[in-house]
Amino acid sequence: MAFDIDMIKSVYSKIAERVDAAREVTGKPLTLAEKILYSHLWDGKTDKAFVRGKDYVDFAPDRIACQDATAQMALLQFMQAGKKTVAVPTTVHCDHLIQAKQGAAKDLKRANETSNEVFDFLESVSNKYGIGFWKPGAGIIHQVVLENYAFPGGMMIGTDSHTVNAGGLGMVAIGVGGADAVDVMAGMPWELKFPKLIGVKLTGELNGWTASKDVILKVAGILTVKGGTGAIVEYFGPGARNLSATGKGTICNMGAEIGATTSTFGYDESMERFLRATDRSDVADAANEIKEYLTGDDEVYANPEQYFDQVIEINLSELRPHLNGPFTPDLATPVGELGKKAKENDWPLKVDWGLIGSCTNSSYEDLSRAASIAQQAIDKKLKPKSDFGINPGSEQIRFTAERDGLLEVFENLGATIFTNACGPCIGQWDRSDRKGDEKNTIVHSFNRNFSKRADGNPNTHAFVGSPEMVAAIAISGRLDFDPMNDTLLNEDGQEVKLDVPVGLELPPEGFAVDENGYLAPTEDGSSVEVKVASDSERLQLLTPFEPIQDSELKNVKLLIKAFGKCTTDHISMAGPWLRYRGHLDNISNNCLIGAVNAYNKKTNFVKNQLTGEYGGVPDTQREYKAKGIKTIVVGDHNYGEGSSREHAAMEPRFLGVAAVLVKSFARIHETNLKKQGMLALTFANENDYDLIQEDDTFNFVDIENFAPDTPLTIEVTHADGSKDTIKANHTYNDAQITWYREGSALNLIKKQNA
Repeated sequence: MAFDIDMIKSVYSKIAERVDAAREVTGKPLTLAEKILYSHLWDGKTDKAFVRGKDYVDFAPDRIACQDATAQMALLQFMQAGKKTVAVPTTVHCDHLIQAKQGAAKDLKRANETSNEVFDFLESVSNKYGIGFWKPGAGIIHQVVLENYAFPGGMMIGTDSHTVNAGGLGMVAIGVGGADAVDVMAGMPWELKFPKLIGVKLTGELNGWTASKDVILKVAGILTVKGGTGAIVEYFGPGARNLSATGKGTICNMGAEIGATTSTFGYDESMERFLRATDRSDVADAANEIKEYLTGDDEVYANPEQYFDQVIEINLSELRPHLNGPFTPDLATPVGELGKKAKENDWPLKVDWGLIGSCTNSSYEDLSRAASIAQQAIDKKLKPKSDFGINPGSEQIRFTAERDGLLEVFENLGATIFTNACGPCIGQWDRSDRKGDEKNTIVHSFNRNFSKRADGNPNTHAFVGSPEMVAAIAISGRLDFDPMNDTLLNEDGQEVKLDVPVGLELPPEGFAVDENGYLAPTEDGSSVEVKVASDSERLQLLTPFEPIQDSELKNVKLLIKAFGKCTTDHISMAGPWLRYRGHLDNISNNCLIGAVNAYNKKTNFVKNQLTGEYGGVPDTQREYKAKGIKTIVVGDHNYGEGSSREHAAMEPRFLGVAAVLVKSFARIHETNLKKQGMLALTFANENDYDLIQEDDTFNFVDIENFAPDTPLTIEVTHADGSKDTIKANHTYNDAQITWYREGSALNLIKKQNA
C-alpha cells in the first residue's frame, strides 16, 4: 500500500470539482499543468483566471521532499518556527553526503563514520517533527520518491532542483529553496508566479540506440539552459505514451537544466504499470477513477498552438542519440558528429571514465539497458578502455538488480558499484586517477556537467548521455566512437560491432528488497531531543537575520562583478564543502569563490575597497561586515542557475550582502534571495552592466518608498568621482517586500507563532 494513501484520496476527491470550476472561469480546455495548479490553490476553487508569467499565486502542495545536504539548513530554519510538527507529509533522504571512492560497502561505512553527526541530527529532528527519514544507502532522493511517494495529479515541492523528476508520474513537482519548504512545513501557503506553458509533442517511437535521455538532450539543445525559465514543460502525444514511467522521469529530471519550473506527463498505462509494480495498486485504482482529470484535455493536445505559449515537436522515430557538453548541459551534439566537433575544439578524445547512475538515470530499466551493452563487451571479448562506475538509484533497485544478475555483469567488466547515492554527480567523488588540473574527458548519464562539477577539476570535459551510450563510449575509450556505425578491435584481433541495447521496463520477477532504509517518525515527538553541539564545525543553530535598514543602503560597496556563467556551484560549491551545509558560518567561507571576477578574470580574487588590496571573496566580505558596510553583487544572465541551493542565498546574506543586481535570474535563486530578505534586482537596461566599475559605491535612491512594480533608482559613484544613475527592476509583491522589511520570511513565521 502507498504511503499517505488517505492524503492522495483526499486530493483526488477534490480535483474534479476544482478543475471543472477552472474550466468555467477560464472559458477554455485545460492542460495537465493547469489542472494541477488550479486544483492546488490555497483558497480552493478559483474565481479568476490567472495570467501566465504575471500573477503571483498561493498554492497548497501535497508533500515535501528534502535531501540531506539541503535538509540541514531547511530543518534548522523550521526549528525556529515554533511548530510541533510539519503541516504536510515530509521526508528526508540521506544521499548527498556519501563519497564515491572504493565501492558501496566501504564508502557507506566511511560516510556513516565521517557524517554520523549530521545523520544523527537529521534522524532526530525528523523523528521530533513527524518527518519520514530514509537512512544513508537507502537511495537517491528522486528515485526513492518516484518509487514511493509520487502520484499522478499531485503537487510536491522539494529542496533540490531535480525534485522535478516526479513529473514522470504526472506530478507538478518543483524544486525550491529551504525557506519555501519551511513555509509549507509550517502550514503557510507557497507562492509561485503562475507559470507559462511549453508543450512538447512527441510522435513516433524510440528505436535502436536512442533512449528517453535523448529527448531531453535534444530539448536542451533547442531551449538552452534558460529557455524554460518561468515555464512548465508538458509532454504529450503518442510518443509520450510509448515511454516508460522511469523514462518520463529522466526527461522531467533534466528539465531543471533548461531552467523550467517543472516538467510533466499526463497519466497513462506506463504510469499505471509502474505504480502497480512498486506496490501502489491502491493509487493506480484511485487514479483510474478520475484519469480524465490527470491529463490534458483532448482539445489541448489536438490544437496545442492555441493553448501553449510555445510548442516543440519531436519525432522519436527520427531522433538520434546525443552527447551534450562539455561544461554546459545544453551543448547538444548527435553522437556521429561529436568526433569532428571535438577535434575542432581540442576536446580530449580519450575517455577516462564512464559513470552510470544519478537521480536522472538509475532505474532498473536504465541499468538493464546499460548491462546489455556490458554483456556484449564480455561476450565479444572487448576489454573496456575506460574505468566504470555505477550508482544504483535505490536499495530496492540495487537489490533487484543484484538478484537478476545485472550488477554481476558490470562487475565482470571491472566496474565499481558505488553506494545508492548521488556520488560523482554532485562532486562526491574521490577520483584517484587524476591529480591537479589535468585536461581530460569523462562521459556520464548525469544531468549537469558544469566546470569542476564531478571531480573539482576545471579541465575535466564532461559529456552527458544515456546509460547505454555511456557504456558504449566507455568500452571504446574514445569520445568519437559511434556504436551505430563503428567497430572495435577485440582481444582476438577481430573487428566487432556492438548490437543495439535491449532492456526491461520493469523486472519480470517484480521488485524486491530486504531492508529499504526507511524509518517512520514517532507519533508524538515532543520528548525527542535534537542535539546540536555548541562547538560543532558541521551544525550551527540559526539566529534570524536582522532586517536591512534603509540607511544601510547608502555607500554600498561592490563586492564582485561576476563575469559570464555564475551558477549556484559558483556561488556555493558542493564537493568537499558539503560537510558544512549545516553550519552557516563555516560554509560561508565558500561564498562566491567560484565566480569569475569581471575585472581580472580570476576566481576568488577581488579588490577590497577599504585597503586597495586583492583577496578572497569571503575574506574581503568579512572585512566589510566587520566595519558595518553593506555590499552588492553584480552578475550576468541566468544568475543562480543550478541546484535549489539555500546556501547560495543565505551565505551572502549572512556575510552582509544587501542586494544582487543582474541581467537576469534563474527562477529558484531569485526566490531564495527574496526569502532571506535581500534585494534581488535586474538591470532595467542590461547594458548598464558595462557601466559598473571595480571601485564603485552604490546609493539606493528613495529606498524608503520601495514598492511593487516601481523600479529602483541607484546612483553609482565611480572612483574618479563621476556618477551614473541606473534603474533596477524587481518582481516583488507586497508580501515579498514585507519579507525584506522583516529580514526574512522565517521572521514572519516566528512572529505569527509567537
